[in-house]
Formats: sequence, structure tokens, C-alpha cells
Amino acid sequence: MARYVLKRFLMLILTLFLVLLFTFAIMHAIPGGPYSAGKRLPEAVRAAIEEKYSLNDPLHAQFLDYLGRAARLDLGPSFKYEGMSVNSLIAQGFPVSATLGLLSMLLVVALGVPLGVLAAVKQGKWQDAATSFVTTFGVAIPSFVAATLLLYFFAYRLGWFPVFGVETLKGYALPTVALSGYSLAYVTRLTRSSLLDVLKADYIRTARVKGLSEGRIVARHGMRNALIPVVTVIGPLFAGLLMGSFVVEKIFALPGMGRFFVQSITNRDYTATMGFTIFYAAVLAVVVFAVDILYCVIDPRIKLEE
Repeated sequence: MARYVLKRFLMLILTLFLVLLFTFAIMHAIPGGPYSAGKRLPEAVRAAIEEKYSLNDPLHAQFLDYLGRAARLDLGPSFKYEGMSVNSLIAQGFPVSATLGLLSMLLVVALGVPLGVLAAVKQGKWQDAATSFVTTFGVAIPSFVAATLLLYFFAYRLGWFPVFGVETLKGYALPTVALSGYSLAYVTRLTRSSLLDVLKADYIRTARVKGLSEGRIVARHGMRNALIPVVTVIGPLFAGLLMGSFVVEKIFALPGMGRFFVQSITNRDYTATMGFTIFYAAVLAVVVFAVDILYCVIDPRIKLEE
């Protein structure tokens, strides 16, 4: 176990280094810089700012400097948000995005897995058809369309939920539904197809011959193997939801990470873009590692060393 954890930790460090390297190279390959757009600055002022942030140094020196900062968990200052560091931007936006993502993931798991199981057990019946109909809408309707419709009917017309802001937990309700639509439909379909494959296995037929009830077969023998691909998919989905959605956050005026991330790219804010990217990569790597550990909880026959 310790050997496996050490191996994955080293892979995590290597992954973050490569992400940082490629992001740095791409951002500096784009023409222009953080102070080339918008209001033109006098050359003396611009030169002083670039000197302050070491933008005149060779690229390898800039990369090594940023790499040293990142190793100390200092993602540097933001070039566009005066007086703010990338760490403070993440601290400001991530709690909102994380709360929205966590609520969305809870909704996806709480509804997606049971609906998928119901559709598989009732294959060919009205429950299966109804689930297929609902999931088709979830896949076909984009999140920004769902967000707009939810905002118009339930917030503007009916007044059941606030139009914008997350001062109370009620403010997260509509953004959570809008953000989780596609993931909910995907997890439901994956659970259904995975469980149907498992229920056709030989050991399931043997359990039926022994006279076990269908509910016990599904709960004790079917779900354990059927959930493996579902958990594999839920990991990256969860990481994506944790980082928020720029479109949904924009429609509901949520102060999450999405808007900072997009604005950092359009503003050529090198340190902010690299900081958000490496932060997202770290979240994704940690979630994937947690998924690997969860495999053993679902099915003890899986050994981490293998």
C-alpha cells in the first residue's frame, strides 16, 4: 500500500510539472502579453511593469522562477487584478465553485445510480422507457439552455428561488440542477448498461439457479461489479464539477472560479492561467487517486499493488 501511494505521488508531481510546462509554453506562444490589450500604456510605464514582474527575463528564467514559486505553493501575482495574487483569486472563487460542484455531484449520484438500476431491472418496461426519455433530454439540452429556462420559470416567473447570488443555500438550487443535467443523464445510462452486462454473467445465472431473490442478486452480486465503470467516470466528472462552469456561473451571477479562469486567458494573465490550470490538474489527480482507493472498497478482490 505504501509503495503504491509513493508511486502515485511521484506520478502526481510529474503530471503537474508537465501540465505547468505545456501551459507556460502555450501561453507564451500566443502573440501579445498581459499589457498589450486595452488601454495603451506609455513605454516607460510598460517597461517598468514588465521589469517588476520579470517579463523581460528569458523564458527559461521566467519558467524556473515560477516553478520555484509553485513548489512553495505561491502561484504568483495576477497581472490584471491589481493587488491580488492568484492564491487569493482561487481562495475567493473556489469555495463557491466547490459548493456548487459538490451539490451537483450529490444530485448525480443520488439520482443517477438508482435510476440506472431501476432502468436495468425493469428493462423493456415503462420505467426503462421513462428513464431513457428523461436522460435523452439531459444529454440533448445544453447547460446554458437549461440554466436560462430554470432561471426564467422558477426564479423570475414563480419567484421560488433567487434570481442571482448564493447568500443562502437556496441560491444554489437552480445552478445545481442546470450544472448536473448532462452528468446525471450520463451516469444513469452508464449504470443501466453496466448493470445489464453484469446481469448476463454466468455467476448471476448460478445465483438465480440457487434460488436467490432478484433484489438480493442485484444488491449483493450485481452492483459490486456494475459500479466499477461508474466510479471510474464519476471521478473526472466530480473534478470538473468542482471547478465550476463558466456559463452556469455567468447566467446565475455566481462569483466562482469559472469567470476568473476565462478572463485570465483572454487577458493573457500568464500566472493566473497557469495557476488555475495547475490547481485544476491537482484537483483532478487527487480525485483520480481517491477513485483508485475506492475500487478496493467496492470490490475487495482488487489489489492496489496489481
